[in-house]
Amino acid sequence: MANLTDIARFCDDLLGVHGFPDDARALNGVQVDTTAEITRIAAAVDARERTIASAVRGGAQLLIAHHGLFWSGLRPLRGAQMRRFDELLRAGLGVYSAHLPLDAHPEIGNGALLAAELGLRPVGGFGRHLGVDVGVRGRCDPIETKGLLDRAHAFAERYGGSAKASPIGEARTTSSWAIVTGAGAGSDTLAEAEERGVDTLIVGEGPHHTAITADEAGIVVIYAGHYATETLGVQALAARVAQTFDLQWEFVHEPTGL
Repeated sequence: MANLTDIARFCDDLLGVHGFPDDARALNGVQVDTTAEITRIAAAVDARERTIASAVRGGAQLLIAHHGLFWSGLRPLRGAQMRRFDELLRAGLGVYSAHLPLDAHPEIGNGALLAAELGLRPVGGFGRHLGVDVGVRGRCDPIETKGLLDRAHAFAERYGGSAKASPIGEARTTSSWAIVTGAGAGSDTLAEAEERGVDTLIVGEGPHHTAITADEAGIVVIYAGHYATETLGVQALAARVAQTFDLQWEFVHEPTGL
């Protein structure tokens, strides 16, 4: 058994949460406290009604989420937001959230783990955001880009999604790649990819215009799904916590299809 104070301190130190630049809505760290003795952890991409309910049904005392409770900004406690907090407080379920610190971690981060899933080995950081790299990059012997897309699609399907790509030529190969999970395709990311000579950028999702910008820059963007690309970090974090504190854990899978 463990308490939330000790678990939160462990996660904060592991991820370097304090001082890590992030969107204010991320609110990294403990978002809902609990005095319960923790024997079981639930992990989920999103702290939403369905994952909260599943965590409670599964007997968890702590939910570890990538996207916390406040992504919609300041909102009255009404409707779905009220139902979330009502369930949390009735059940005594604590919530710990880690956003960019979990994306960026070199061992259990979403970028590093997705690279491993795709058979790629990072050699450095990528995706500069507010002064820190939140993604990874690397080089490899030339491989067919369509083959890399197939790997990404197989991965995404496991998590209820799919992978698509900007235009790929028949003989197109990948030798310099970068990964930024989630909403990773943006103007700044594409500009960085072009500057660094990245030929294939793997992200979760991105606006329509990013496929055009990438094509004109000679870059292929593989969109492997926001949800799918951010499933790995919370599972790894929950597993690390469970191992450290001798707890049970489960992954609550609630795909969005995006």
